[in-house]
Amino acid sequence: MIHYKSLEEIELIRESALIVSRTLGMLAEEIGPGVTPLFLDQRAEEFIRDHGADPGFLGLYDCPSTLLTSVNEQVVHGLPNKRPLQDGDIVSIDCGAKKNGYYGDHAYTFTIGEISPDIQKLLDITLECLYKGIEQARKGNRIGDISYAVQQHAEQHGYGVVRELVGHGLGKHMHESPEVPNYGKRGKGSKIKDGLVIAIEPMINMGTRRVKQLSDGWTIVTADGKPSAHFEHDVAVVDGKPEILSTFKYVEEALAKKVVT
Repeated sequence: MIHYKSLEEIELIRESALIVSRTLGMLAEEIGPGVTPLFLDQRAEEFIRDHGADPGFLGLYDCPSTLLTSVNEQVVHGLPNKRPLQDGDIVSIDCGAKKNGYYGDHAYTFTIGEISPDIQKLLDITLECLYKGIEQARKGNRIGDISYAVQQHAEQHGYGVVRELVGHGLGKHMHESPEVPNYGKRGKGSKIKDGLVIAIEPMINMGTRRVKQLSDGWTIVTADGKPSAHFEHDVAVVDGKPEILSTFKYVEEALAKKVVT
């Protein structure tokens, strides 16, 4: 059952989402070759708590970390470890925060040093998929319209669209109805109404759409070992239109500063 949110609830979700956005911005300043995902995880937990929130993932479904850090062929749910990030890596950082009883959930795929043009294209198209999906989160549309927009754009470029993991509703629980797949048919699924709050999160693979889970019980990797990208925003439907509650502004500002210096 879908729980449609009041404007007051949407503002509370926005507050949590922006804490996650600021956390990702802080991590953008720290990230680089030689930095370990475990260090980033520790910094993220401190930052979230310093901003009056609780890490959204830590302890959820027995998750052992604040961040999920997925490197290269890891699609999502990678557990932070001590392996230093290397030049040419990409890493999806997925983060959650809970404040005033409501969750924010947000992800960005970072580049480490210089990456190849084909991997950069994968990131660019995945980000475009995210915004094409968001455009369809309008009153009167259906969830399948979001799904179709993501799938069509990714597959036009020859990429694999992960089926086993999906976006979701968001609110007092990290995962609520409805599920928001990144594949589907126009005109199918739940009808979109004002007050819907969802996390839209394309997970797009350079090669096959097939994935498998590692023995740690968390990490999902591509079946062919090729890279995967993942971007996520929290979106509310207000006055019939999509309103993005999270932002990449803090990440972009931090990365731009690094280029200048």
